[in-house]
Amino acid sequence: MRLVFLDTETTGLSPASGDRIVEIGCVELVDRRATGRSLHLYLNPQRSSHPDALRVHGLTDEFLRDKPLFASVADQLLEFVNGAEVVIHNASFDMSFLDHELDRLNLPRFANCVEKVTDSLTLARELFPGKANSLDALCKRLDVDNSNRTLHGALLDAGLLAEVYIRMTRGQKSLVIETDDAPVVAELVDTTDLSQFALPVIAAGEDELRAHYILIAEFEKAAKAGAIWTRAVAH
Repeated sequence: MRLVFLDTETTGLSPASGDRIVEIGCVELVDRRATGRSLHLYLNPQRSSHPDALRVHGLTDEFLRDKPLFASVADQLLEFVNGAEVVIHNASFDMSFLDHELDRLNLPRFANCVEKVTDSLTLARELFPGKANSLDALCKRLDVDNSNRTLHGALLDAGLLAEVYIRMTRGQKSLVIETDDAPVVAELVDTTDLSQFALPVIAAGEDELRAHYILIAEFEKAAKAGAIWTRAVAH
C-alpha cells in the first residue's frame, strides 16, 4: 500500500479570490514505512501573500520571485502522487487550491489523479470528538516531536502528518497492545473457548426474592393491560 502525505502553503485562504499555492510538500510511505522519497516545491504565486499567511509560512515575495510557476511543476506533482492514497489534513482546503491550479491548466481535478484522498482531520475528529485536532494538537496528544516547527513548512508538516497518521491508525484488535517487538495477538473474544470455564451460579436469597416479587407486582399494577411477560405466559 502506497501512501503520500501532502501539505501546501498558500498566499491566503481563498483560491476563488485569487490566492495561490506557494509551497507543496509530499512524503511517501509504502506498507506504512517511510521510503525516503519526498517531493518539495516552492512556487512563484505571482502575487503577494496576505500578512496573516506570511506570518504562518514566512515565505516572502523576494524568496519566491525566482521560483517556478505551478504550470511548470504540475506534471512532476501528478507523477509523484499517481496511484497513491493521498492523506491531507483538512483536505478540502488543500484540494480547493490544487483543483484551482489544475483547472487553470485544463487538467483533471486532483482526486481524479490519485487512487484515493483521505482527510486525516475527519479521522482525528472521529477518534477524538470534542477535542482540538489541529496538527500541533495531534502531535502533542500522540507524542510526535514537532519542536522544530517554528513556522509552517509544507514538507515538514507532511512528515509530521505521516507520523501522526500512523499513530492514529495503528489500531488495537486485541487486549494486547501491538509493539514492534511482539506479534499481534488475535482477538481474545474470537479465539477463547469459554466452555472450559466453570462459572459459579449464585442463587438469590430470600430477601432478594421478596424484593424482586414486590417490584414485579408494582410493574403489573402500573400496566393497564397487565405486564407483557404475564400475557406472554398466559398465551
